[in-house]
Amino acid sequence: MATPDQLIQDAQKRMDASVEHTKTEFNTVRTGRASAALLDRVQIDYYGQQTPLKQLATINVPEPRMLTIQPFDPSSIKTIEKALLESDLGLTPSNDGKLIRLPMPQPTEERRKELVKVVRKIAEEGRIAVRNVRRDAVQHLKDLAKGEVGQDDEHRAEERVQKLTDEHTKTIDDLLKHKEAEIMEV
Repeated sequence: MATPDQLIQDAQKRMDASVEHTKTEFNTVRTGRASAALLDRVQIDYYGQQTPLKQLATINVPEPRMLTIQPFDPSSIKTIEKALLESDLGLTPSNDGKLIRLPMPQPTEERRKELVKVVRKIAEEGRIAVRNVRRDAVQHLKDLAKGEVGQDDEHRAEERVQKLTDEHTKTIDDLLKHKEAEIMEV
């Protein structure tokens, strides 16, 4: 049987993972600035196998509004270009036979507002994940209270879980605020 401390440590690990996942998802949302993380979700059909772009090419950010993609295998350049066009990034690649350039246009006001909605949804999913961890931990603590752990210990442990939940939710809110500011920046 797990102790309250073990349950709290497990909850902390799972909440940390939820925050990390939220942060990773935020990085895939396009702002006005070029970032190699934008291409993390792009999959290429490489010899019949769905492969992440970053495994097939070097991705660089030579200037704030430009990404360059240099395939390790020059024959895959057309396939990579096609996958970029079909992705939900809304970017138009151009290639010179060796290198693909992805210029980042400044998003319109309307597009920025859409992106803010997207990051708010991602943040809400992160907060829900954190609350689900809290719910599981509290349930396990209640089960323990029926056994060998006293009511007082259970109550103190629940307060610690709630404090963890509040901290992790605040972290997600701070990340959201930062990302919104980044998106709305002209």
